[in-house]
Amino acid sequence: MTHRTFTAQLRRLTAAVVSSRLEPALLAVTAAALTAGGIAWLSGAASLADLLWALGTLAAVLPAVGWVLASLRHGHAGVDLIAVLALGGTLAVHEYLAGALIALMLATGRTLEAAAQRRASHDLRALLEHAPRSARRRTDAGVTTVPLAEVAVGDLLVVGPGEVVPVDGRVENAAAVLDELVLTGESLQIERARDELVRSGVVNAGGAFELRATATEPNSTYAGIVRLAQQAGAESAPVVRLADRYAAWFLPLSLVVAGLAWLISGNPVRAVAVLVVATPCPLLLAAPVAIVSGLSRASRLGVVIRDGGALENLGRARTLLLDKTGTLTRGRPRVLDVIAAPDVRPTEVLRLAASLDQYSPHVLAQAIVDTARERGMTLSVPTDVTEEPGRGATGTVDGHQISIGRTGAATARPDWAKAVDTRALLDGATVAWLTVDGHLTGAVLLRDPLRHDAPRTLRYLRAAGFERLLMLTGDRAAPAHEVAAVLGLDDVRAELSPADKVAAVRAEREHAVTVMVGDGVNDAPALAAADIGVAMGARGSTASSEAADIVLATDRVDRLADAVTIAQRARHIAVQSALGGMLMSLAAMAAAAAGLLPPAAGALLQEGIDVVVILNALRALRVDQATRPVLTPAAEALIHRFAAEHYDLQDVLDSVRDAADRLSDSSGPTALAAVEETHRLLNERLLPHEHAEEHQLYPALAPTLGGPEATATMSRAHTEIERLSRRIATHLQLAHASEGLSSEQLDDLRSCLYGLNTVLRLHFTQEEENYFSLAP
Repeated sequence: MTHRTFTAQLRRLTAAVVSSRLEPALLAVTAAALTAGGIAWLSGAASLADLLWALGTLAAVLPAVGWVLASLRHGHAGVDLIAVLALGGTLAVHEYLAGALIALMLATGRTLEAAAQRRASHDLRALLEHAPRSARRRTDAGVTTVPLAEVAVGDLLVVGPGEVVPVDGRVENAAAVLDELVLTGESLQIERARDELVRSGVVNAGGAFELRATATEPNSTYAGIVRLAQQAGAESAPVVRLADRYAAWFLPLSLVVAGLAWLISGNPVRAVAVLVVATPCPLLLAAPVAIVSGLSRASRLGVVIRDGGALENLGRARTLLLDKTGTLTRGRPRVLDVIAAPDVRPTEVLRLAASLDQYSPHVLAQAIVDTARERGMTLSVPTDVTEEPGRGATGTVDGHQISIGRTGAATARPDWAKAVDTRALLDGATVAWLTVDGHLTGAVLLRDPLRHDAPRTLRYLRAAGFERLLMLTGDRAAPAHEVAAVLGLDDVRAELSPADKVAAVRAEREHAVTVMVGDGVNDAPALAAADIGVAMGARGSTASSEAADIVLATDRVDRLADAVTIAQRARHIAVQSALGGMLMSLAAMAAAAAGLLPPAAGALLQEGIDVVVILNALRALRVDQATRPVLTPAAEALIHRFAAEHYDLQDVLDSVRDAADRLSDSSGPTALAAVEETHRLLNERLLPHEHAEEHQLYPALAPTLGGPEATATMSRAHTEIERLSRRIATHLQLAHASEGLSSEQLDDLRSCLYGLNTVLRLHFTQEEENYFSLAP
């Protein structure tokens, strides 16, 4: 399907939905009739009240008959048919108030469904808005702009900075730097060398480059994504309303009982009485009230659920598929570590890099600058700054010529720099190299980190009933498997294209009700293909939000666990209310069929049944049990305070590792000075932080977590940190007494520093996952 064809189809669908004004008009009329009748009745004008209620009932009969006929043409008879019979029955026995109530609830339900359909018509609009509509083609006569449909295989195209690649092709000249977020979901930029394949839909993040087209627009990658989203959305099975499922047997049973009552007694009044008490208010009122109550509760937590059908399905889901970037990870790179040359401090490396990068819009530059500012560094003002797209920036800082970014061949690098390359490979990190006056001085390692709340969230989701948790990602296999191992996922699929993600979702749907969570445009087809699509709406793309059934308005995946619990409870209450109400209605139907319950009394009894089931359904609004511990305001404030201190202490952790690395290179004055600086930082900053956590944060959290034993393991880590710090202090005392580090000290001191680095990083991670993730 071409871009123009798809756009035209979407416009026709939107126009058809927008042109329908019947449901809102009917809702306004029935609500006005019911309200006006109530005012008249309170004023003593009973006849006028009956007239107004009767008019409201009549206003609903004709459109309801039309909806029933439309459903019957498709071989489906649901709760609307019972509603039509009930509306006619109330008019026949002059129970106009009951008829007006039924009319209002019928109009409300239809209006909500129409609103959901109107929103569904926008599912692919963002995908289309991102798609390019023209291309710049280079010929002997120069560069001309042509419609995308005119691009042919073999054409030479020019893609400028910030432009979207229009069709699939190969890089023709120099290397291209591309932002492939729209296709892979990965926030890091990729360099494509000459003759490498580039897919349509990605953004040129570097300088202009030439592209040799290898496919036309309809056959290119991005057009395929649009088609996939359309097909996946069309394949999603329609959700049958809970009320309709019960109406499938309640409807024929009501008609049979009414017919038998008329046949056996010969009195049609008994049949009307049966239909009156068979009025499907437990279905029209109770089930929707419970579901809407669940929707309301979810929205308070920042979980926007498109309709009741999505809430019902969520309560039955057993398989969860998650994208990695922006869902399980933060979606933006952060500084993993700072490594310095032997005669430089890591803090100075970070300060110089951030000083130069503070005016750059590059995502890695912003991460470096943010980290420096979080650590309270004072940045210098750079001058003569130039930036080469895809390579990095150069400029003058504090009188030195500085560059940050990529470097040339690795063959001439010193040993410490080669170790950086090895660590970057092992950690799946990107390296930004710092040179000062032409000399390689340090490196900043960056990686998209795991969300602190991800492990706790997945535990909640398993407890909520998910039996299978999988990760689908366009990222490389190594970092994907590392994340999966940390989180304990059941399976991981890496290096997936949007089409691969859709295929994986379809395969999982064959075995269980499936939820897909994602945040990028590349996730939109998979979200549409799943039984329930969940979009990270706070920072996710418009396309993923529009293609989803559920949008997490806050940037917290753990809200999905809350939504699952709410959905299960709301669905349980809806079923309980509907079945309970119908059982009471069945008993009343038996009494009416036997002639023990006249129509008027039956209508009053039915109203009583309605009140009972609605009150029961409203229990879905009540919060029975929180899915996570409830914090006191004081504990929450402490969490935020110590979480901020963790960011500030990252340079202390870097210093511990740097001192250990320097001891591995030598035992001279430079290494001793690094250890002394680390000892100072431990005493002045780290140990006071750990002491405050032990005596302020942990006692505040203990009641919430179940007592002091809940924090005992973390307290043991504090003891170990203090022990290692004292051991380092003892080594320094011995070194000062003997005017230098002895050979007998080196192994143990180096072991203490590396051990302290490991304990600190593990301890910080555990606190962030187990404690800091409790607070929003």
